[in-house]
Amino acid sequence: MSEPIAVGRVGRPHGIRGEVTLDVRTDDPEARFAAGTEIATDPASAGPLTVERTRWHSGRLLMRFAGVSDRDAAEELRGVWLVVDSADIPPSADPDEFHDHELIGLAVVTTDGADIGRVTDVLHHGQDLLVVRGPGGERLVPFVAALVPEVDVPGGRLVIDPPPGLLDES
Repeated sequence: MSEPIAVGRVGRPHGIRGEVTLDVRTDDPEARFAAGTEIATDPASAGPLTVERTRWHSGRLLMRFAGVSDRDAAEELRGVWLVVDSADIPPSADPDEFHDHELIGLAVVTTDGADIGRVTDVLHHGQDLLVVRGPGGERLVPFVAALVPEVDVPGGRLVIDPPPGLLDES
């Protein structure tokens, strides 16, 4: 596996027949979690798991895995990450859309060429935030066009145009 990419995290059991809630981390859960799909896990010892069925209930995705038939077995999976190989995720057709794994590791420079650091993570909290670690410490940079005018994945860099105060230490 190139680099594992999390596409979901198993939550609490739902009911008594082995269903679990799933914290979805993919933009196409219906395709990613289709019945019969085998999914690798982190930790690897928990899987691979085979999707038996999925359904939406009150805005949450419920999933049942083959061989998980009761609440106790479902509880053992709580917190397990469902992962796919980053090489199996096709690049987006939209030139302004990026997968997290494409951004992590990119060098970050300002529009005037100052080296800020590297993208170490991407957070999704209502607004996408780039976690940038460099000599000045760790910074959160909102991932919006006004602040990130250029993303050059093949070139390995991302250009930011920070407003006053964004990169200040405090």
